[in-house]
Amino acid sequence: MTIAALKTLCAQISWCEPAVLESVLELALEIAREGREGRRIGTLFTVGKAEAVLAASRALILDPLAGHVPAGTQITDPNLRGTIKELAQLDGAFVISEAGIVVAACRYLDASVEQIDLPLGFGSRHLAAASISQRLNAVAIVVSESGVVRVFHEGQIEAALIPELWLLDRHHTQRSVAAAGAVEAQRLGTATLSLSQIGNEP
Repeated sequence: MTIAALKTLCAQISWCEPAVLESVLELALEIAREGREGRRIGTLFTVGKAEAVLAASRALILDPLAGHVPAGTQITDPNLRGTIKELAQLDGAFVISEAGIVVAACRYLDASVEQIDLPLGFGSRHLAAASISQRLNAVAIVVSESGVVRVFHEGQIEAALIPELWLLDRHHTQRSVAAAGAVEAQRLGTATLSLSQIGNEP
């Protein structure tokens, strides 16, 4: 999945906010790439349909994010990212609202195998992601201990991402945007120069 493909997926989901989905995905990729304390870790994020996800899950431990004001648990806030990375070592899923608020952590998702067809070799975390995305129309993002990040929607794997390739695509996208901006600025500069020349004609 490229950044363009991510935006295409988000455009197909009525509640999806591209900045929120991209922030969650980038955080998942950072966790996959960096691990914690020298080891790979796995975790799961659900994005969207937060109330329904909470109703279809239960707390594994006391929620470490409970009681925090929503402004303090906004996934796009850089100050929250370190906390999420530490909490990712605990079992359970992070539940994130459409607006990007991390409403809960360490949630056990009630999974059903009905209408779920995953390739062999995937464990309970992937099954839970596929099930919750199929039943509730949420997006689920799984960080595997192998270092691969998978995006689920409607019970299907929409993408399997390797962190280094995502970063490479993002770098190329940023360079393309910067180059397009430079061309546009040059075009506007030329147009402005032409208008000023017209104004100075005798």
